[in-house]
Amino acid sequence: MKIHVMTLFPEMFYGPLGSSIIKRAQEDQKLTIDYYQIRDYSTNKHQKVDDYPYGGGSGMVMTPQPIVDAYREVVNQTGNKKPRTIYLSPKGKMFTQDMAMELSQEEELIFLCGHYEGVDQRVIDEIVTDEISIGDYVLTGGELPAMVMIDAVSRMIPGVLSSPEAYEEESIHSGLLEYPQYTRPPSFEGKEVPKVLLSGDHEKIRKWRRKEALLLTKKRRPDLFEKVILSKEDYKLLKP
Repeated sequence: MKIHVMTLFPEMFYGPLGSSIIKRAQEDQKLTIDYYQIRDYSTNKHQKVDDYPYGGGSGMVMTPQPIVDAYREVVNQTGNKKPRTIYLSPKGKMFTQDMAMELSQEEELIFLCGHYEGVDQRVIDEIVTDEISIGDYVLTGGELPAMVMIDAVSRMIPGVLSSPEAYEEESIHSGLLEYPQYTRPPSFEGKEVPKVLLSGDHEKIRKWRRKEALLLTKKRRPDLFEKVILSKEDYKLLKP
């Protein structure tokens, strides 16, 4: 997959997306991330990229010319294909794991990171295919949400993780919150690992994990639990 990021602050991405699994994905050529400094495309002699909003109001709005010219450069790099273009916005559709899976099927993606009071609406009308939010809160710009989305999408690309099992049982992906995890030592400061996990009985372990995932989801995320289709076994596991 090729990802193109249009931003005023490309340096923000280098650390988070230049380490760990995402770094390895780029080294293994499973993923390419290119950054486009929007300011470089400004025709203003001072490289100005914002102006006062028409109609008044506080703050500044990003002007269309530098963004659209940066976008045209990206499209030129893709051979005049027009990839899905994502604008990170509090007004957008809420980002989900299903959306991450869907986007991971794309060959190329463009992320537009806004700043100040946002971007001129004509930019959104002209080039944006998806307005997406990562939560009901306001950040200083679109860079952090873009990093979150790139991380979530990239790990779904075949070959980025060691196997599909690496994410299939994770919280949210499976439809449930993940069961508790334990590792050595078996006893730590008086707290013991559940005996079932030390039993070697894989069927008992499977049932224990399923029950814990169900109970945890029911307690912490009833909105998710309501969507779970419970099996006969699940009903038995949930009995007091």
